[in-house]
Amino acid sequence: MSSEWIKACNVKDVSEEEPCCVEMSDGKMVAVYKVGEEFFSTDDLCTHGNASLSEGWQEGDKIECPFHGGSFHIKTGEPANYPCVKPLRTYPVKVDGDDIIIEYPKG
Repeated sequence: MSSEWIKACNVKDVSEEEPCCVEMSDGKMVAVYKVGEEFFSTDDLCTHGNASLSEGWQEGDKIECPFHGGSFHIKTGEPANYPCVKPLRTYPVKVDGDDIIIEYPKG
């Protein structure tokens, strides 16, 4: 499957305490996080339940689901604690000036 680099948001839209939720062209939501001086992106939907992770709690490099308290490692998408057991999909991110660009699958 091919992919393309898509502008997701502005660097000012994301802080270490406040992830940003972005709707992609196919209607799927992705979350953008800031950890230190780096940015990361994952699917926004928790793999355990129907919850928006960008509405959860970020602590360092982990995001906690607002519904069940499970969490994921932001950098890898791997579950950090139960009840989350299935990893999140992650997306490569780069910064271009003030823009955060995500490599997202086409179609």
